Amino acid sequence: MSLDAPHLAGSVDATGMKIGIIVSRFNENITSALRDGAVTALKEHGSHDADLKIVHVPGALEIPTIAANMADSGNYDALICLGCVIQGGTAHFEHVCRVAMDSIGAIAERGTIAIANGILTVDTLEQALDRVGGAHGHKGAEAALTAVEIATTLKELKNS
Repeated sequence: MSLDAPHLAGSVDATGMKIGIIVSRFNENITSALRDGAVTALKEHGSHDADLKIVHVPGALEIPTIAANMADSGNYDALICLGCVIQGGTAHFEHVCRVAMDSIGAIAERGTIAIANGILTVDTLEQALDRVGGAHGHKGAEAALTAVEIATTLKELKNS
């Protein structure tokens, strides 16, 4: 069986892309590491400081509000949402995670901008640390490169 249909696959070349990074201040020891990993990965793949806009918000619940505004502005090729919600002793964790994830998903469903969800939802601080350069890689860098790949794929689709 031959697959002669055109194949599209985005690249992780961020050169010239305008990228918004929305970072929660809650659990700042983790979120600053996510941000730093994202920025490092972007710069390793062609970004420059002038191409990046970093916006800090109080918590994960506020990330989608800013992401929607940035998406609607038309000024960005990609958005990266970074936060960390650690399970506590109440149902607050579930509500924050659900609203943040659903809202970011709604922006992604529009199909108009690349958006990466780099909000960690973990049970413990140790699990979060494992995801910012520990045993489970660096989720900030992964989110950044995912956003770039989706942005390049969207551009290819638009131009095909």
